[in-house]
Amino acid sequence: MAEPSEEQKAQRAKDLATEAKSQKAQLRQCKRQVAMVFDLNKCLGCQTCVVACKTLWTRDEGMEYMWWATVNTQPGKGTPRDWENMGGGFRDEEPQSGKLPTRRDFGEAWDFNYDEVFFGGKGNSVHLQPSGDPDWGPNWDEDQGGGQYPNSFYFYMPRICNHCTHPACLEACPRNAIYKREEDGIVLISEERCKGYRFCMEACPYKKIYFNHTRQLSQKCIFCYPRVEKGVAPACARQCPGRLRFVGFLDDENGPIYKLVKKWEVALPLHAERGTQPNVYYVPPISPPRFDADGNIDESKPRIPTEYLKYLFGDKVEGALATLKAEMAKTKAGGKSEILDTLIVYEWKSLFGPFTKDPAELEPRKV
Repeated sequence: MAEPSEEQKAQRAKDLATEAKSQKAQLRQCKRQVAMVFDLNKCLGCQTCVVACKTLWTRDEGMEYMWWATVNTQPGKGTPRDWENMGGGFRDEEPQSGKLPTRRDFGEAWDFNYDEVFFGGKGNSVHLQPSGDPDWGPNWDEDQGGGQYPNSFYFYMPRICNHCTHPACLEACPRNAIYKREEDGIVLISEERCKGYRFCMEACPYKKIYFNHTRQLSQKCIFCYPRVEKGVAPACARQCPGRLRFVGFLDDENGPIYKLVKKWEVALPLHAERGTQPNVYYVPPISPPRFDADGNIDESKPRIPTEYLKYLFGDKVEGALATLKAEMAKTKAGGKSEILDTLIVYEWKSLFGPFTKDPAELEPRKV
């Protein structure tokens, strides 16, 4: 058989690339898309969502350092450390190279001197402390923030996997182990197909994929899909005491997600310039005014720099904040505001669209 020409080889490579692209497109098709909106004006930084997720999903061997739901202080290095500078995602629809975060970047699970304090008879003389000399953790810089007194500031940033419309992790996986569920757009990793290559971790611009070193495969937030299938909101949202996590379908025009994102445009994606079309949105924090050099309040300058919020949420953040402030002024003058009534959340069930069932009332699963 004759050796194929260079032209034939090039055409074959092009055909294979087209076929692979078509397969990837099929893996990210979905009929509807679930989404979340986080109101950053209400986050307490209490970590209840984090513990709820940890307790439910990441207790097995190899998952000790995993925190699928996180709440970090902004400005800050976040988790993994300096994730915003690790690349990934797309630019003009072209994949961008990314850095592979290590367990050290995420923050290792610390060992503590439990035996000494609780069982060694030294409980009155020795305090609980981590072993060794750890230099980083998921919330290492908690509450530090930015700025200088008297204009220092910070706010809390909850994060989960964004279950993107155009997931970079899916595009990067050579095993087709990552896919979007057709019925709700939740992005999942098939543990049967995953071989632990970790290209997904490099490609994700939000660095919300973890590697299980015991099982040698990638794992991440699954949007609590077993709960969602039963009409129950994800654990992180349902356990949140601040009533800041809205859950629902992006195309439900009567639901809060659609109104906050599409109608009123007060909820914005994080780092939309990364090109993955994330489906987690944020109501940006309203900032108190700054103090001038004489200690007087300067209403023209917000404590949180607008440029920093634009870095996080894009140019539309100014319009979102203007809308929120206008609605606040309207209510102070005695008017009504549907936007503020939605964000206040007078009844917790209004947070969750179709996912309001009580998990305690469901029949236990038969094993």
